[in-house]
Amino acid sequence: MFDTVVVATDGSDSVNRAVDVALDLAEKFDAEVHVLSVIDASEVDASPEQLREELRTALETTADAALASVEDRTEGEVTTAVREGRPAAEICEYAREVDADVVATGTRGRHGENRLLLGSVAERVVRRSPAPVLTVRQLETTDDAAAA
Repeated sequence: MFDTVVVATDGSDSVNRAVDVALDLAEKFDAEVHVLSVIDASEVDASPEQLREELRTALETTADAALASVEDRTEGEVTTAVREGRPAAEICEYAREVDADVVATGTRGRHGENRLLLGSVAERVVRRSPAPVLTVRQLETTDDAAAA
């Protein structure tokens, strides 16, 4: 059913659960795993000119660490890629290029006014992706769960 799974990651905590779900799905279907991290070009472009290269390097280091983290979490083979651009557009384009059967991404679970004001990469991917999108919300931690 799934031959190619694309996992979009920025290395944040909100993506960790999505990575686990995607890797589990890929294992169950013996699917090829592609892990993509996108450097948001608008962040680089919005920074002062004298800091852009330093910021780009820092974002590349973060992207590489995010990809390595996923590789460390599976024994299977993983294809990794780092792109620079608008995250949702780059994720969708990559999914087209590798003929993805499913794209997995995390969501911070913003609701209401915040979602409308801040936008959502996951929401844009859902609307534009050439393949079905599996969005996975980070589980909320409670004081009781943290104490256990």
